[in-house]
Amino acid sequence: MSDPLALRFTQTVRASRDGPADALADTAGLAAWVAANAGDLGVDAATFTPSESLREEVVALRQAVRALFARAVAPGEPSSADAARLPRFTEALAAVNATAMAVPTAPRLDWPADSGPVATSEPAVAVSGSARLRAALASAAVEFLAGPDRERLRACPAPRCVIYFVKEHTRQEWCSVTCGNRARAARHYRQHRAG
Repeated sequence: MSDPLALRFTQTVRASRDGPADALADTAGLAAWVAANAGDLGVDAATFTPSESLREEVVALRQAVRALFARAVAPGEPSSADAARLPRFTEALAAVNATAMAVPTAPRLDWPADSGPVATSEPAVAVSGSARLRAALASAAVEFLAGPDRERLRACPAPRCVIYFVKEHTRQEWCSVTCGNRARAARHYRQHRAG
């Protein structure tokens, strides 16, 4: 099962040997991530060309979403990637809501001659591609956080991991097998070093 868009968005910050790695560190990274998620974003990847200002706005939105995710996993610890640099909860909530509301949507009915009717959601007003992209990301975060998966949202506790994930089964503690192995190895090292 593919992770929800909001979760994939927060996972554009990952752990590396040198510390957190940001998939959105430059416009090429943003273009690649949008192309990989174009269907969920309602963006034509072939014509999407991000500017530096759009990249900065998307990164700021990601920080706001990560702040909301940090609140959702409480009383557990938030992801260590950027916990100290996240906006305050009230600011993050206002930013996500304002971004989602900037592009009101309406249902649209398409009825191709060779098939049945299909409903889609389209912007109700003319908007820029930038606003539409950010609104899609903010709306995905709102839907995720208001949905049932929020209760299973966790921050991976493995050393150096910065990922939020949805707990798929009761015994799952880490975002991946690799993180579980790293956490067990670190625990083993601490126990044997202390003893």
